Amino acid sequence: MSYFIDVILPLPLQRRFTYVITQEEADFLEEGMRVAVPFGKSKVYTAIVAKIHQNPPLVYEAKPINQILDKRPLVTQHQLKFWSWIASYYMCAEGDVLKAALPGAFLLESESIVQLIKNAKIDENELKDDEYLVIEALQRQSSVKIQEVMKILDKKAVLPVINALVEKGLIVLNQEIYEQYKPKKVRFVKLNPVYENETEMHRLLDELEKAPKQKEALLSYFSVTAQVKKLLRLKELCEKSGVSAGIIKSLINKDIFEEYYVKTDRVNFNGVSSETGIHLSETQGKAFIEIETGLKEHAVCLLHGITSSGKTEIYIKLIEKVINGGQQALYVLPEIALTTQLIERLRSYFGDKVLVYHSKYSVNERVEVYQHILENSEKARIVIGARSSIFLPFANLGLIVVDEEHETSFKQFDPAPRYHARDAAVVLANFFKAKTILGSATPSLESYFNAQHHKYAFVELNRRFGDVQEPAIEIVDIKSKYKKKEMKGHFSDKMLAEIHETLNLGEQVILFQNRRGFSPVLECNTCGHSPQCPNCDVSLTYHSHNNQLRCHYCGYHIAMQKKCMACDSSEITTKGFGTEQIETELKAIFPDYKTARMDQDTTRGKYAYEKLINAFEQQEIDILIGTQMLSKGLDFRKVNLVGIMNADNLLNFPDFRAHERSFHLMLQVAGRAGRTKKQGKVLIQSYNPHHQIIQQVSMGDYLGMYKDQLEERYNYKYPPFYRLIRLTLKCRDYSKTNEAADWLALGMKNVFKENVLGPEFPPVARIRNEYYKNILLKIPQQQSLGKTKEVLNKIMGSFNAIGAYRSVKVVINVDPI
Repeated sequence: MSYFIDVILPLPLQRRFTYVITQEEADFLEEGMRVAVPFGKSKVYTAIVAKIHQNPPLVYEAKPINQILDKRPLVTQHQLKFWSWIASYYMCAEGDVLKAALPGAFLLESESIVQLIKNAKIDENELKDDEYLVIEALQRQSSVKIQEVMKILDKKAVLPVINALVEKGLIVLNQEIYEQYKPKKVRFVKLNPVYENETEMHRLLDELEKAPKQKEALLSYFSVTAQVKKLLRLKELCEKSGVSAGIIKSLINKDIFEEYYVKTDRVNFNGVSSETGIHLSETQGKAFIEIETGLKEHAVCLLHGITSSGKTEIYIKLIEKVINGGQQALYVLPEIALTTQLIERLRSYFGDKVLVYHSKYSVNERVEVYQHILENSEKARIVIGARSSIFLPFANLGLIVVDEEHETSFKQFDPAPRYHARDAAVVLANFFKAKTILGSATPSLESYFNAQHHKYAFVELNRRFGDVQEPAIEIVDIKSKYKKKEMKGHFSDKMLAEIHETLNLGEQVILFQNRRGFSPVLECNTCGHSPQCPNCDVSLTYHSHNNQLRCHYCGYHIAMQKKCMACDSSEITTKGFGTEQIETELKAIFPDYKTARMDQDTTRGKYAYEKLINAFEQQEIDILIGTQMLSKGLDFRKVNLVGIMNADNLLNFPDFRAHERSFHLMLQVAGRAGRTKKQGKVLIQSYNPHHQIIQQVSMGDYLGMYKDQLEERYNYKYPPFYRLIRLTLKCRDYSKTNEAADWLALGMKNVFKENVLGPEFPPVARIRNEYYKNILLKIPQQQSLGKTKEVLNKIMGSFNAIGAYRSVKVVINVDPI
């Protein structure tokens, strides 16, 4: 009797494929194992077994598999079920989900490139003949394709050989080789053991008579180490002795001190948990009890806590309860950078029970984390991660915490699956009968709406931790300031006075401008021409640090123009301003203070974000200018003033969520001020100070904003009253894009009538020489979402059958952000 398996291939295919297997393979195989299968004429892929059965395919003859790659399942039943839901809900292929869910090292395929790991220790005696041949080939050339490995070994079944070499840590597959994820290291110093002898010690002190500062540093070292028998940090020694790091460096160069680095945390946590229990304030304790009560009736609880109200402590208490019950907890954050501050806090409570998972980890580290969670090891009790962590193979999930749940970063844009991690987390928790906590100071309209309609439990925290006052928010009318000539560059006199006062008190300042670069538009005063990107429908942004005009969509760049490209006039001016321009102006106004910038240009490096945050925390930076990166739940103790340079460019965006997003962003940025005892201050510069959203931010009136926006959404048929599906058509041929969009929109309008908007060009209608056109489908609450998608899939099937539109790519985005 024949046996068959249905497999999920790592390709954007709409269905599973069936392969034939032998009786022995059927007995050995389990759902969730990896198998190598032939697909197409010559390619071999790693596929996941989704189902074992005895029904042959009707349309084609099933091929046999090449080999089995696992001894036990790599993907759990819960994962397969979850993948199926994601593919169905977000209208993408299971293969897309598979590629997003598994670390790249698990997906061997015949087009993969094999590379030797630098400085890998190769013991030739431990290698089998085939493995030795592969390593020998890699020592001669930097990389080899799997097709080439087949020729070297003269056989087709090469994947087990490659698998074995990956497990031995000698090669990597088809991945950019990251250097290992560097743990945060702290510099320590200790005395050279030679000088522990009393005679040597006296000789050394005599030698240092002519270097009083070095002697002072040495005597401070003795007094500190005599009081406390602990390792001494270099920074601490500088503070205690009052000397600079350069003096300590001289002592190290003379071999009097020895310096060494100690890892503070990350994957291998060698310390012990330093804080035994967490003590909640009265307000936090009350909220904690309310959450526990709410979760008895509901699966999801929305925690609406103002900025700095101590939501993290409540999460830690809830996680503690879950892991004491033997279950796992997942803590999802919108930004990798936020994990930096949070890992330290969680590790200080839970020790080595915390694992971190995100894209900045090397492939090997991600595989390691994946294996720990799959084995349900003691190390994998708590997982902190960005949105992709929802795909991990949890065995016994008890709680998911989604922090800053309003953040748009939770939505995946490209490539598919275009899932929303917050919504997917609620479904994932449901599969495990687990609970979900959504936390935010500014909840998204949809979540708050669900809480108001008793779909979620709802708990409020409206006092800051330690009864710290909320920052005082003041609005500055820059329109009248310009008229009265009270502006200096882009700063009002009020803003400059407040910055002066804050800096004189030894406190720090954050300035927010949601646009990077120096200036977004370069314009000729004679003919009005401004340089445009040849590949996209946008003007080029001027970046002063490298004197370039750059496109922020495709990366095209040219040198800054001295003359107008159209009329040769030399009268060229810049219009608008970005973070670079503010930095330049500040350095001229406050030359004695250290200014830094945090945007995409300054945080490109792997640890750039971390270095900036640490430098700001340690007060090496006085003024930090940044884009929306600054609003993401960071905790700085010494910031007393936050300035929003121009609130208007956030509000005037062609999007139904623009006002809600502006409110979130401004209130979150404002929340960085005054997080200790002293009340902070926030200044918002605007041409339109009476705008409703700006007024609501100044009063912290979330409920007022919620009611206004909800009324607008109801009138214009937007979420949470209607669901949205956006179809984006892309093609290099302008007329073909138009024709295809018209055909598709007509097909949809025949069924969905007035609930179809478009086709319409987006604000930027051409990117990388591809023309974009959008069609928006609104789905009323009473209309079945499943049936709507079925009909849409049929229309898409007819569309894909038209040969003329084969070059037009259609991207389906369910619940677009």
